[in-house]
Amino acid sequence: MDVSLTLWVLTILGLSILIGADFFIGRKPHDVSMKEAGIWTVVWIALAVLFGIGLLVFGHGHASQEFFAGFITEKSLSVDNLFVFVLIMAKFAVPSQLQQRVLLIGVLIALVLRAIFIAAGAAIITNFSWVFYIFGAFLIYTAWKLIQEARKDEEEEEFEENRLLKSIEKKFGVADRYHGTKLFIQSNGKRVLTPLMVVMLAIGTTDVLFALDSIPAIFGLTQDPYIVFTANAFALMGLRQLYFLIGGLLKKLVHLSYGLSVILGFIGIKLVLHALHESGLHVPQISIPVSLGVICGVLVITTITSLIASKKQSEAEAAEAAAGPERIDA
Repeated sequence: MDVSLTLWVLTILGLSILIGADFFIGRKPHDVSMKEAGIWTVVWIALAVLFGIGLLVFGHGHASQEFFAGFITEKSLSVDNLFVFVLIMAKFAVPSQLQQRVLLIGVLIALVLRAIFIAAGAAIITNFSWVFYIFGAFLIYTAWKLIQEARKDEEEEEFEENRLLKSIEKKFGVADRYHGTKLFIQSNGKRVLTPLMVVMLAIGTTDVLFALDSIPAIFGLTQDPYIVFTANAFALMGLRQLYFLIGGLLKKLVHLSYGLSVILGFIGIKLVLHALHESGLHVPQISIPVSLGVICGVLVITTITSLIASKKQSEAEAAEAAAGPERIDA
């Protein structure tokens, strides 16, 4: 898709206005209700759908298909981010009324960092087509690792700060408590970070680790930087509301890792086939409609099997709890 500089500027301006409106609406710290989260989740998804339809009307069908495939893939992968976000919020004991501000700024940091990743990835792909082999192999490896992690019977996970975050805390110092929405305060004549600033940085920088598999994944669906960027932007911008909407449902998505591993493995194979085709070999290529169908199908099946498994587990636990007193009486 041939995108002019004017369209790039208008798109970034439009996204900035949407982010600004989101920030203005949620500027006052408050507990986000399920109703509020649900309404704004629908709004962000509707905006993504309208953008995809706009590509269909003013661009062409192929670009629209690539956007929807990329958006759905990035959205599903971003749900996996929410597990880590929950751990981060617990680790830093973020007050409930400040969580929406943390996610807003954290996601904004993540969007800027991803834009840099996307620009670098597009430049590499343009000059070195063999990088598709590396991207494909990495996604297949990541898919295998996801399956291995999903099969482990691990105890409660705990978030561990990365080196960058630790070095920032050591250099600037951190206050011993939250100070409302302030990011810096003066303590003993020294300017120090508040825990709110630290947790925002934790959300933003941790997302970079997820970008290591999500960016190659979407480049496996489209090599158009404009589609890659906008799909990532719409997927990330609705992540804050999604956190509050399905936060309690995350533990029920017990098969999510398996579904994501299938999607990543599928796209990895698609990338390898594309690389072989670029090398001059006559190999079958997977079309965008087929990719979109596989991605949606896997997510639907994964969600259904997860809910069924969670329901059976809850029933088993309830039955075991009910049988407990009977054993004691006996």
